[in-house]
Amino acid sequence: MAMKNQTYSTILLVVYAVVATVHVAAELQLFDHLPTKADGSLDILVIGDWGRRGLYNQSHVAHQMGKIGEKLDVDFIVSTGDNFYEDGLIDEDDSLFDESFTQVYTATSLQKQWYSVLGNHDYRGNVLAQLSPALTQKDSKWLCLRSFIVNSGIVEFFFIDTTPFQDKYFTETDNKYDWRGVLPREEYLSNVLKEVDMALKESSATWKIVIGHHTIFSAGSHGNTQELIDRLLPILEAKEVDLYINGHDHCLQHISSQNSQLQFLTSGGGSKAWRGEVNQWDPNEMKFYYDGQGFMTLRVTEGDISVAFYDVFGEIIHTWSNTKYTHMDS
Repeated sequence: MAMKNQTYSTILLVVYAVVATVHVAAELQLFDHLPTKADGSLDILVIGDWGRRGLYNQSHVAHQMGKIGEKLDVDFIVSTGDNFYEDGLIDEDDSLFDESFTQVYTATSLQKQWYSVLGNHDYRGNVLAQLSPALTQKDSKWLCLRSFIVNSGIVEFFFIDTTPFQDKYFTETDNKYDWRGVLPREEYLSNVLKEVDMALKESSATWKIVIGHHTIFSAGSHGNTQELIDRLLPILEAKEVDLYINGHDHCLQHISSQNSQLQFLTSGGGSKAWRGEVNQWDPNEMKFYYDGQGFMTLRVTEGDISVAFYDVFGEIIHTWSNTKYTHMDS
């Protein structure tokens, strides 16, 4: 049952000596995960499209994530979806969870909280199993929900369930999707958009970052997602969102909007990549495209945000940063 703004439920999540509280804001669950470093900065890793039992360089990417995670002393990890290939999880006891997650991301630095969204491949399996608290009992760092918010004080992360937005998944016959909790579809989508719009409006964070599995804009094989361009993008632009981070295309990518401050960042290189399908793009917008495996880091302070993309060898292959003048600068 949806809970109203005035109602709060407190759940303690003890993960790697961090206590996070969860309550409901604009009907989306909100997790407080505040910076713990003395300077107030926040460091996170972002990985997407990964769960293949360590194959297709997943284990190599995980190894480099562990090294960089230790160097940066990361606060948490974000997964942009397609967590388990090819068809999600069968049930809560599916060995794919352990073999693709727990046994792969073994570095001490990666035993922080993971915040994950669902991808289209996850919807091909038992969605409720992947969302189940039983998986968190198996591995305490795991958390996957449909749409939710992580509040880190200076920055808020808005996670959105993007798969139900795409029309083609409801008409294709090659794959079956688990739409429990989504139907009736239009009501579900309208509620998601309303809740995200309200949460962004109410946010007082210096930085606003939206995370979903599907691309809004991409030069990769999947290309743009027209349904998100039509329905989600206007909200992001109106509410002055800083970053939209996604997976879906198995690449690393940075597209800069010419219409707003929005940056579109793809981190979908967690395992199988090198598709060799890159579409032409306006060079004034396309800042970076890499067809191979890797991951992304994000560092946020009160006045600055910086992004770095790493390849499978742990080498930095692209960086970007931005500065905001806040009340603290006066």
